[in-house]
Order: sequence, then C-alpha cells, then structure tokens
Amino acid sequence: MTGFHLVVQAPEIATGDLKALARLCSGREIRRITDEAFRIEGADPSTREAVAAHGERANLDWGFVPDGRRLADFGLLAIDMDSTLITIECIDEIADFAGRKAEVAAVTRSAMRGEIDWPESLRRRVEALAGLPESVLERVWHERLRLTPGAELLVAAAKRSGLATLLVSGGFTCFTDRLRDRLGFDEAWSNELVIEDGRLAGRVTGPLVDAGGKASHVARLRGALAIGKDRVIAIGDGANDLAMMAEAGTSIAFHAKPVVRREATYALSHCGLEGVLALFP
Repeated sequence: MTGFHLVVQAPEIATGDLKALARLCSGREIRRITDEAFRIEGADPSTREAVAAHGERANLDWGFVPDGRRLADFGLLAIDMDSTLITIECIDEIADFAGRKAEVAAVTRSAMRGEIDWPESLRRRVEALAGLPESVLERVWHERLRLTPGAELLVAAAKRSGLATLLVSGGFTCFTDRLRDRLGFDEAWSNELVIEDGRLAGRVTGPLVDAGGKASHVARLRGALAIGKDRVIAIGDGANDLAMMAEAGTSIAFHAKPVVRREATYALSHCGLEGVLALFP
C-alpha cells in the first residue's frame, strides 16, 4: 500500500500549527522543504477533513502526496494563463483603456464562478473592446502583465524534468504567444482578436478556446505523447478550467474559485506556483 506525506505551505507557518497538523494526520516526522513549505511524513489521508478544517482556520495550503511522487513522474504540464500563470485578467485590463473595466471584470468574475455561459461571456466582453487602438495590447503587455510568483521556476523545472508544457487560455494569442516564447512552452493556444485598420473589431476569429477547447488540447497532446491521465498535471483557477482539469490525473486549483477548489486534487490559495514544486520536487 502506498504511503503518504502531508505537504503544508504558506508564507508564514507557525510551529504550533505544524505540530497540531502532525498530530491530526498521525504523522511521524516534520521535515522542512523550504522556509514556506514543510512535509509531515507518514500522514494518514483519512484525516483529510480534520486537516482541511485546521488549514482553513490557519490560512495554510495542504495536500496529501503519495510517498516518492516526483515532478519527473509526470509527462505533461498544462496551465491556464489569466490569474494563474500571470497575475491579471488581460481582458479586464484592455477594457480599462475603454473606461469599461468594472463592467467587463464583473462579467469575468461571474464566468469564472461558472454562473454564466463562458462563450457568451467572452462575446460580451470582447464587444466592449471594439474601437480601441491595437496599441493598447502593447501597453497591457508592457505596463500591466506580470508573471505570478513561481511561474518561471515551475515551467523551468517541468522542462528540466522532461515534461511537455502547454499554455492553454480563454484569453488572447497576442499574450499567450509571447509568454510561450518567453518561458519556453512547447505549445500555447488561445483566442485571436480581430484587428481592422489598427483597431480592435470587438470579436475573435478561429476555433474558440473555451472550456471544451482547453480540454481538447490537453487530450490531444496527451494522446500525442502516448501518456495516461495519471501523468498529466493541469492548473487553473476558473470554472472554464474544470473540463481541462478533468483530463488530468492531478489537478491544482490555483487561487481559485470555490467551484474549482472543490473539484481539484490540490488547492494552492496562499503560496505561489512554486508550491507545485513543494508537492512534487
């Protein structure tokens, strides 16, 4: 029978909380991974409910990980872009240049919670961008787009460990293509904004990368690599990531909406993307 250890992560972890969790999970020994991550060895996963309750109270990320599981055991890393690989929602920032950020951001949040149809939400939000000069895309890239802490570390580690890397997003190619080149992703897929006479036309073109589109790219690449779901990690934050995450044996909800946290294998709500490397060194 496979043993487990409990990985506990947060920017600040009190010694008392670690000891309490070790007692709750019947762990044998506490080992430091980094200053912000610890491993409790010999943990009993049947104590998940009690561990979750303590983690919630203490603002800690936690996860029961099979002993010996390493990043190199996987074959594919698939990750969402907006509010996952990067800290912003690009469409909201573009809309800011039209004075419509609050309106568009409200639709974005509702779509990410799974409250409204995602393709319809994209149509409405992209229409709000109509007439903006193409130059606003450059401004968002240079002035507002920032990588999530740990993003470069995670992608570099995945590549060193031999994983294929896939950036798949309901956002736009003008950002995903550049992030692909900057970080060295093997593939990047998203939606293409239509530009007419140097201005945004208020629509996208080509196959829509929605929830189903994200999932199909993960399934396609998994098939090309001839690997099972058990060797796929998928990371996302919104309801439109759930189908993609269902194509992965290991799914990680990153600073995610409740509907995503409920479905994911692991949830990282307090640390950065380097937290994936604490789970799977």
